[in-house]
Amino acid sequence: MEKLAFSDITPLAEYEKERTDFRRRIIELKTHRRISIGPLITLVFENRETVRFQVQEMLRVERIDEEEKVRDELEVYNGLIPEEGALSATLFIEITEAGRIKELLDRLMGLDEAGHLWLELGGERCPAEFEAGHSNEEKLSAVHYLRFRLTPEQRRRLGDPDLAARLVIDHPHYQASAELGLQTRRSLLADL
Repeated sequence: MEKLAFSDITPLAEYEKERTDFRRRIIELKTHRRISIGPLITLVFENRETVRFQVQEMLRVERIDEEEKVRDELEVYNGLIPEEGALSATLFIEITEAGRIKELLDRLMGLDEAGHLWLELGGERCPAEFEAGHSNEEKLSAVHYLRFRLTPEQRRRLGDPDLAARLVIDHPHYQASAELGLQTRRSLLADL
């Protein structure tokens, strides 16, 4: 998938005029790309448009309009755009009880280690690869960026409606799974 360029970014004044419609389109797009895996974890599959929205919103909030600073933001956010044959996602650990945040994040330590989260396609596992730097031995971040690198056979399985497709978390303190519906699968196949 093509990375974002400076020319893809709408200047702030123009963005304010188109923001309502653009935001509505992104919310609609994310409807089938946002997957709840149990009560605490949500995964949002990213693509070029979801990332462009994040960049535009960051520039809007921070009031950034200098070309060099916009290019810096693009460099950071372009890492979320999936590469060929891969799916990109943002994982959110959604804890709404402020008094339980540390306790629950501590219980989920190691979630970002190999083997705890995968995309299962017709019984075949495609492991999540977490971006480094969002946790350490003492602290787990509530937001993570990850990839699923699909083989050609796994891509075929994702597109086969007769085969099950689901996200699975198997962690000592959190086990959950979520089926991927046909509209979600179609949307993800477009990314590949």
